[in-house]
Amino acid sequence: MSTRYVLYQRDYCHLCDQALAVMAEALAPDFDSVWVDDDAALEDRYGVRVPVLRDMQDGRELDWPFDAAAVRSFLAVAG
Repeated sequence: MSTRYVLYQRDYCHLCDQALAVMAEALAPDFDSVWVDDDAALEDRYGVRVPVLRDMQDGRELDWPFDAAAVRSFLAVAG
């Protein structure tokens, strides 16, 4: 992964589509998308929680539902 942030998602997930729109509204920096359907361990961890935004440097996670203000607050904590 080349970016600090990852959005864990599922294929054909309308909530994930909404999360992408919220990320755009929040003017989030570049992030990687990871589909949990492709990995059994990720499926176990995130399967019912997606979408989840994770900071790969400090391990913090922001679970859905979130809005643009919550995303901006989450990103502002990054050091």
